[in-house]
Amino acid sequence: EFACAAPEILKGEYSRNVGPNIDAWSDMQPIGVVAGITPFNFPAMVPLWMYPLAIVCGNCFILKPSERDPSSTLYIAQLLQEAGLPKGVLNVVHGDKEAVDALIEAPEVKALSFVGSTPIAEYIYSEGTKRGKRVQALGGAKNHAVLMPDADLDNAVSALMGAAYGSCGERCMAISVAVCVGDQIADALVQKLIPQIKARKIGAGTSCGLAMGPLVTAAARDKVKGYIDAGVAQGASLVVDGRDLVVAGSENGYFVGGTLFDKVTPEMTIYTDEIFGPVLCIVRVGSLEQAMQLINDHEYGNGTCIFTRDGESARLFCDEIEVGMVGVNVPLPVPVAYHGFGGWKRSLFGDLHAYGPDGVRFYTRKKAITQRWPQRASHEAAQFAFPSNG
Repeated sequence: EFACAAPEILKGEYSRNVGPNIDAWSDMQPIGVVAGITPFNFPAMVPLWMYPLAIVCGNCFILKPSERDPSSTLYIAQLLQEAGLPKGVLNVVHGDKEAVDALIEAPEVKALSFVGSTPIAEYIYSEGTKRGKRVQALGGAKNHAVLMPDADLDNAVSALMGAAYGSCGERCMAISVAVCVGDQIADALVQKLIPQIKARKIGAGTSCGLAMGPLVTAAARDKVKGYIDAGVAQGASLVVDGRDLVVAGSENGYFVGGTLFDKVTPEMTIYTDEIFGPVLCIVRVGSLEQAMQLINDHEYGNGTCIFTRDGESARLFCDEIEVGMVGVNVPLPVPVAYHGFGGWKRSLFGDLHAYGPDGVRFYTRKKAITQRWPQRASHEAAQFAFPSNG
C-alpha cells in the first residue's frame, strides 16, 4: 500500500519566480539497478521492504535471498511475472558470500540494501561504499524492555512472552533483555514468566497450535546452547533451562526451549551478544536513569520499550534513549510502512532507514533544476547581477 502511494513523495517540489522569471524544481529520479540481500528469518517480509519501493521508483531490482529458505522469494517473483511485471525488472540470484561479493563488485549495481548480522552489515557497507555505491545495511540488535515499578505486569508478561520467544527469538526486534527497576517488579516478573514459559507448546513447524518451532539449523541450535552454558558459567541464575528439550517425533530437530536467566550483569556474554534464540535475560537496576544508561551504553541501538503508567517517565525515556525504534507499553516497536525501520549505533550502517519516506529517498536521486525562458523584446531585460553600492 505504501509503495502504491510513493508517487506522493516522488512528485518533488516546485518554486516559482526564485529570481526574475526563473523557476526552480526538484525531480526524484531512479538510480538504475539496485540490489537487496535478505535474511532467512523473514524471507517474504524483508524483501517486501525493498523491491516494491525500488520498482515503483523506477529501478530494476536484483534480490539475493537467504540460501536457507529461497522458495518464498521465487514464488513471489513468479506471481509478479504472472501479473505482468516486465522481464528483467525483478531478478533473483542465489548463493552465499560469493553471490554477495559479486553484487558488491558489479559496477552496474548502484545501491545495496541489506538486513542481517552486524559483522556482515559492516562488511557490505564498507566494501560497497568503497566502490561508490549507496548502501543501507541493517545489522544486529540487543533490545531491552524496561519495566517500571508501576507497570501493568500482566500486559508486560504477555508482551514479553511474544517478544522474547516468538519466532524462537530469531529476529532483530526480539526483546532479549528485561531491565527491572527494583527487586519487587523483578521478583514478580520472574514468578509470572516461569509457568508461561514452561507451558509453551513447541514442535515441528508443520504442526498447528504451536507457540514455537525449531531453530533454523543445527549450528544455530548449538550456538544458542553455548550461550546458555556461558551464562551459567559466568554466574547468571538459570531459572528456566531450555537446553534439554526433546520433541516427540522430532527427536533430531533443532529445538531449544524457552530459557530465562535472572540476575544478569552487563559484562556477561548473554547480555553483550545477540543470541538470536529463545533466551530472555533479566537485569535488575535501581532507577530509570540506570536502566537508560545501561541501554545507551550498549553497542546496539535497534529497538527498545518501556512499560509504565507514568507519562513523565515515558516522555523522558522517549526523549533521551539512544535507540532508533521505541515503544511505550508496546513490546515490538516495528514502525508501520509509512514510517521508516532502522536502528542507531551498530544496528544500522548508512544514513537512511528501510521503507517509509527514507526508502523512497534511498532508491532515488534528487535532481535540482533551475529554468529561465528568454524575455520577449518588449519586456525589460532580466537582471542577473547582485545589487551593489557602486
